[in-house]
Amino acid sequence: MAPQFLQRSLGAARALGTAVVLGGLIAVQPVSGALTQVQGPNSVADLAEDLADAVVNISTAQTVQGRRSVPLPQVPDGSPFQEFFEEFFNRQERGEEQPRRVQSLGSGFVIDGVEGIIITNNHVIEGADEVTANFNDGTKLKAEIIGTDEKTDIAVLKVEPEEPLVDVQFGDSDGIRVGDWVMAIGNPFGLGGTVTVGIVSSLNRDINSGPYDNFIQTDASINRGNSGGPLFDMNGNVIGINTAIISPSGGSIGIGFAIPAKTATRVIAQLREYGETRRGWLGVRIQEVTDEIAESLAMDEAMGALVAGVTEGGPAEDALIEPGDVILEFDGRPVDSMRELPRMVAETAIGKAVTVVVLRKGERVTLDVTLGRLEEASADTETSEATAEDDGAGPVQEEVLGMILSALDEEGRSEFGIDEKVTGVLVLEVAPGSSAQEKRIQAGDVIKEIAQEPVLTPADVAAQIEKLKDDGRRTALLLLSNENGELRFVPVRIDD
Repeated sequence: MAPQFLQRSLGAARALGTAVVLGGLIAVQPVSGALTQVQGPNSVADLAEDLADAVVNISTAQTVQGRRSVPLPQVPDGSPFQEFFEEFFNRQERGEEQPRRVQSLGSGFVIDGVEGIIITNNHVIEGADEVTANFNDGTKLKAEIIGTDEKTDIAVLKVEPEEPLVDVQFGDSDGIRVGDWVMAIGNPFGLGGTVTVGIVSSLNRDINSGPYDNFIQTDASINRGNSGGPLFDMNGNVIGINTAIISPSGGSIGIGFAIPAKTATRVIAQLREYGETRRGWLGVRIQEVTDEIAESLAMDEAMGALVAGVTEGGPAEDALIEPGDVILEFDGRPVDSMRELPRMVAETAIGKAVTVVVLRKGERVTLDVTLGRLEEASADTETSEATAEDDGAGPVQEEVLGMILSALDEEGRSEFGIDEKVTGVLVLEVAPGSSAQEKRIQAGDVIKEIAQEPVLTPADVAAQIEKLKDDGRRTALLLLSNENGELRFVPVRIDD
């Protein structure tokens, strides 16, 4: 006998047709007798035929220095074979050190047939001395590298065709949905002109390949050699550039990733115009707002990007953004997670004045920021002029949250190699099994703030922890510095 709720469901289903229970789920079978189901495309033959000539195989060649692959065997001193082995391997090494040519294969596609502009992945042509575009009709054209972007793995090539080439257009990657049909054309394993079909499996995937990850995931078969090829929607528009797979065996297991067209078009436009990318720059170092950090800041939910450091002289410092601020909105758009902010900033025009909303000590603060240009040089860390007073009696130690703390004096600086610009309270020891150890706090770390309040002595730390307990907080947010002044926020549970 079916449960009461299932009987009600079955009764409602029978009003429409025959109800069939499949593994606890109900499928409604119409009176006609056939289960309704969504059909995929009957054929993509016409679409593939129309698009094939715009997809190219990319072959590259580069000169590399040979290396001895087999190490010299270890033989006892004085062995009669020692001289023989040394002579043999030295002769082999001299031969293998001769430069040799290495070739590789990938895919690409034409986006401007008149100008001869081809798009592929940076990793396909990286380090190449020669790049050749091989077309569907057998034509081979030497390609010039116009520009590359390592962060998004995009490269723009140019060929000189005698006649305009067949090209394709980018589509709206923001408009695709999980479950939409897609088609890939590429050059897997050098086979060339290979068409595969699948669906969009997921969106906005972060695979830790770069700071701007927001890949389209697809189960359309993608293998080695597909890199740089197009991912089409069913209208024949390029909605992604195939760039990576997850595969323990090296072959397709149905998990492939493509750079969204929205990301690619911005980068490609800059590479075509300038030969390089020009991204906006805010000048902050950020970290994720975890549930524990959100709790320590009395936030209702974990969202935004926590500012762990502000670059000296950068746009954020000029706008009075501070370490400990949580960036909630950027240029009118909500920042739902930390990894969204770098993309938002990078996509914003250099010199544009934007509003940034931050959470600071429980209050929303709106600040005006004029973005700079992102440079490859690493950002400077925050500095502070505050110093702890020395009463001549030696550093006072105190145990707080499983940590033995001490005032930061010259002896401590010397022992742990701490830079003179770093100020705060020195961590001397961390108790095994404590929450502090679980959060990877270690001897030599320096506590600069507790709950966004500066601390200079162990007593300051203890007082702040007691205040948090009195306020009913279960987590203390520590701003820590390493020996070089690099900052990070760490939430530590407060023991009752």
